[in-house]
Amino acid sequence: MQAQVRPVISSSFKPAWWLKHPHLQTIFAKYLRPRKKQKTVAEIFTLPDGDELQLNWMQPSRVVPDAPLVVLLHGLAGDINSHYVQTMLAKCRQLRWPAVLMHFRGCNGQPNKLPRAYHSGDTADLAAVLVEIGQRFPEQKLVAVGYSLGANVLLKYCGENNGANPLSAVVAVCPPLDLSACASRINQGSSKLYQHYLLGRLKRSTLLKLKQFPQFPIPLTARKVRRLSSIEQFDDVFTAPIHGFLDAQDYYQQASGKAFLQHIDIPTLIIHAKDDPFLSDAVIPTADELNQHIHYELTSGGGHVGFVSGSVFKPTFWLNQRIPEFLQEQLGK
Repeated sequence: MQAQVRPVISSSFKPAWWLKHPHLQTIFAKYLRPRKKQKTVAEIFTLPDGDELQLNWMQPSRVVPDAPLVVLLHGLAGDINSHYVQTMLAKCRQLRWPAVLMHFRGCNGQPNKLPRAYHSGDTADLAAVLVEIGQRFPEQKLVAVGYSLGANVLLKYCGENNGANPLSAVVAVCPPLDLSACASRINQGSSKLYQHYLLGRLKRSTLLKLKQFPQFPIPLTARKVRRLSSIEQFDDVFTAPIHGFLDAQDYYQQASGKAFLQHIDIPTLIIHAKDDPFLSDAVIPTADELNQHIHYELTSGGGHVGFVSGSVFKPTFWLNQRIPEFLQEQLGK
């Protein structure tokens, strides 16, 4: 059987010579966030099931004509303070584009109202938010940028809404398109350091939920939560059952974005670094898993949502050059 060729589109990104290692790329990027936090207006948005999530709106003092409204989706355990969110908001302000960050449930620092949380395939909340935004701004073009978990959600949503997508173009940065492979990858070697950090945040939020709901709808105890040692274990005992999946592998199979790529029918940019310590090579789509609407850029370096280039004295966050460039190209057609 002839091996399928993995799609590799040349990228303009060149890692900073002094940050060649993927862990340095991943960690250092957060220090490039703006010194002053971007001013946003928080809105509590009520979902169809009565739960809530928070939207953070950024409106420039003057909006340029025909500016798109940029919808941002953060990664696992991310929020308005995540470095990639703050840098993108700063870039939108510079371009005079309005933007809004959609927090996933319970990610705004306050527990959400229901026992459930959010997950990598949770597109229903995004759909509800986009409907609301479309009703408020019917004349404005909508684009979206997702990072990591938020990127997987965004691509899955676009694949599900073929022919009825309110978005004009999207960018997905470091999406975990094969969740099972990514759960294994982050449980290996030095990547366990990231797992330890993320799992710690997930466990803390889950322990708060157990206190919030003494009669929890699934068999889960605080002792069991504290003993969890991997993301896959967490998904097996909490994420999967609380959201209606059989187990972690059933959740991974149904929520992985790779299966939805072929159905995407709007301009889409996917950016992925070959050395990403969160993602394995299994996330890289084969040629027959893509279509003419998807621009897939695989870089040799960059880490996980890192992509730092430039000199020691003038480092730059390359994503904030590439993302607006792609969106402007697509909207200008």
